[in-house]
Amino acid sequence: MTEQKNSPTTQPDQPVDLDAYKWKAFAAIGIAFFTMVASMGMVFIALTQIADTFNVTLRNASWVVIAQGLTISAFMMPMGRMADIIGRKKVHLIGLVLFASGSVFTSLAPTFGLLIAARVFTAIGNAMGQSVGTAMVLSVFPAHERGKAIGAQTTSVAIGGAIGPVIAGLVLQFLPWQSLFLMLTIPIGIASVAGYFILDEKIVSLQRRGGGKQAFDWVGAIVSGLVITVVVILINNPFGVAIVSPLILGGLTSSAVLFALFVWWELKSDAPMLDLRMFKNLVFTMAVATRFLGFLGTTAVRFLMPIYLISLRDIQEAAAGAIIFVTSLGMATAASTSGRMGDRIGERPFTIVGFAMLVATAVAFMFFSAETPLWIVIFVLLINGLAMGLWGVPNNSTILGSVPKESFGVVGALTNLTRNVGNVAGQAIASAVVVGIMVADGFDIPLNKITGNEPASESFMNGWKFAYLLVTIFSLIGLVLAILTKPKRPDQTE
Repeated sequence: MTEQKNSPTTQPDQPVDLDAYKWKAFAAIGIAFFTMVASMGMVFIALTQIADTFNVTLRNASWVVIAQGLTISAFMMPMGRMADIIGRKKVHLIGLVLFASGSVFTSLAPTFGLLIAARVFTAIGNAMGQSVGTAMVLSVFPAHERGKAIGAQTTSVAIGGAIGPVIAGLVLQFLPWQSLFLMLTIPIGIASVAGYFILDEKIVSLQRRGGGKQAFDWVGAIVSGLVITVVVILINNPFGVAIVSPLILGGLTSSAVLFALFVWWELKSDAPMLDLRMFKNLVFTMAVATRFLGFLGTTAVRFLMPIYLISLRDIQEAAAGAIIFVTSLGMATAASTSGRMGDRIGERPFTIVGFAMLVATAVAFMFFSAETPLWIVIFVLLINGLAMGLWGVPNNSTILGSVPKESFGVVGALTNLTRNVGNVAGQAIASAVVVGIMVADGFDIPLNKITGNEPASESFMNGWKFAYLLVTIFSLIGLVLAILTKPKRPDQTE
């Protein structure tokens, strides 16, 4: 029987030439991914100027990043489930509108509190886009090109991560930080138009064909969001209270109760937001845990390195952005290769090698000082980026390859959620460690006060070393899990 090749927007119920359509659809999705990730890199570079504008300390300034990541994590899974009900294209486009609006509000924020509120608003749109991105990309690629699809998506993310700091560094040499967020509306506008005219709801939301009206798990969505919020606040400890204080102990108890409630509800629900029975699959569970540990460790580089270069070593933003660029450059290079080769020879070797390199770079970061030659800094950042690209794509492919096709939507959201929770927790842990040590030494000061202050610089580097000791431990555990996880070969899951 010969398939009729139609435009995906004319006769959606007829067969479509996916081979011709997949790269058009990917371009529309990739622009959005690129911009959202680039915006995160911009925030890291602009963090020092934002702190100076509102005259806040590192403890407060870190909330610009943490509030954004926290919101994305809390909304990721509910938005993924919502997309399975109302359509992925619809959720994707609404998310782009919210992201653009939030970026404008960020640039106009008159106070630090309103700036945080604007970042939360932006992050909701970001969560909507990320929750459906992986599932939409996989929907337009054939099953035997799963690694290629994820590799292409990861490459677009890595390029965004690479270009974001560079653009931010160049712009901040001549313009205020507010201009960065206004600039984001341009590519997001392009992504919105491209998504509206190119993406076909019937193709990117294949799960919805033939299904009746589905219920949205409001209880699961709210409780999961509360669990994530409480846990991240506990890790960050914004109130600076003692670990054994009633506030911390109460938070730990609350998070445990909320998590138990979430598990109980999802197991008894007829339409759960997340089918927890998937975790009976050992390959799936170990791969998700490996993913969390990987991002828990690697996010410390993105959070601490701009502070190290700009505030400690007094390097200009443009130069700092160019130095950080090599991390994402390495990630983009390795992601494309590991994705394609993983389809042919299996994902496990790339995951193991990637995590081994991650451990090596974490140990190297521990021995950095204020006088470490920049060529060594750049080299270690490049290896760190290559490591992220080597393990990230095969790991994602392993997770998706261990579940049936009809679960790609919710599992795609879960992989992105795991990444973001790992990022949020990693940023919070890195911030808490560095800030805790500096405060204990009497240096709860604005970022611009670190430059040229030898005792403060020494205190920062002490916190840095301890933070990377934890990163080394996380990466070692991830390496062990990568060795023990034995996914099926692509030809076995076809």
